[in-house]
Amino acid sequence: MQIEFYKYQGTGNDFVMIDNRLGAFPKEDTKLVAHLCDRRFGIGGDGLILLENDPESDFKMVYYNSDGSQSTMCGNGGRCLVAFAKKLKVIGDSTTFMAVDGLHHASVNKDGIVSLQMIDVLNIKKESDYTFLDTGSPHHVQLVDDLENYNVKEKGAAIRYSELYGKQGSNINFVKKIDATTFSLRTYERGVEDETLACGTGATAVAIAMNATGKTDATSIDLNVEGGKLAVSFDKKDNNYTNVFLKGPAEFVFEGTIKV
Repeated sequence: MQIEFYKYQGTGNDFVMIDNRLGAFPKEDTKLVAHLCDRRFGIGGDGLILLENDPESDFKMVYYNSDGSQSTMCGNGGRCLVAFAKKLKVIGDSTTFMAVDGLHHASVNKDGIVSLQMIDVLNIKKESDYTFLDTGSPHHVQLVDDLENYNVKEKGAAIRYSELYGKQGSNINFVKKIDATTFSLRTYERGVEDETLACGTGATAVAIAMNATGKTDATSIDLNVEGGKLAVSFDKKDNNYTNVFLKGPAEFVFEGTIKV
C-alpha cells in the first residue's frame, strides 16, 4: 500500500499529516501508525494526524501519539492541521473543526501564524509543589531550578508513571520564570515517552497555571519552548479561564509517499 503524507512542524513539534477524507487509511492499525512515526524506519514525527470529513464543521482531527495510540487533544498538532487544511484548500483563513475534546475555532494570518482556541479551563488542582489541570490533555506543571540542565526525560517519566497519575499518566511540564509575562518550559509527553521540542497543550497549561498560582497577573503570556516561541492568551473570571488561545507558527516541511 502506498500512503501519501505531508510533514508539518510547530515550534519543533512535528507531525505526519494524512488527508483521510476518503476514509482509506486503516485507522485501527496502531502498528502502522507507530511505524510511520518512527524516525529511523518510517517518516518520523511526534504524532500522526488524520484530516477527515465532519458533518458539523469544516473537518475533523484524529490524533495519534507516536506509539500508535489515539490520544487526547494536541495543541500544536491542531495548529498544524489548520495550516494543512488551508494548503488543501479545505478552508480559507479561518475555520471551525472537530477534535476529541470538541469544537475548536482557529485562524491563520498572512505570516502563517495560527491562532487556535483551546477548551475552557474550570478546574485547577493547586498543590504546594505542583499544579495540575486539563487543557485538552492532562498536564502536571512545576517550577524547577536550572531548567536548562534539568533531566526532563528521567524526572518527567518518574512523575508520569508515579502513583500520582496511575495508569493513565500525565504530561509533565517543568517551568522557569523569565519575567512578569514570560516563562520557559520543557515538556515530557506521554505517548511519545520523551521530551519534545514543544507542546501546545503544555504551553497553555503553563500559562494558566502560572496565573492561577500568582506567578503572573498577565492574561497574555509568552512561552519559550525548546523549538521556538508560543503565546497564550485568555480571559479570567473568578477561577475560570475562558477564551483561551494558543498562537504560534505552523510550517509545512515536506511531502511524499511511503510504501508500507
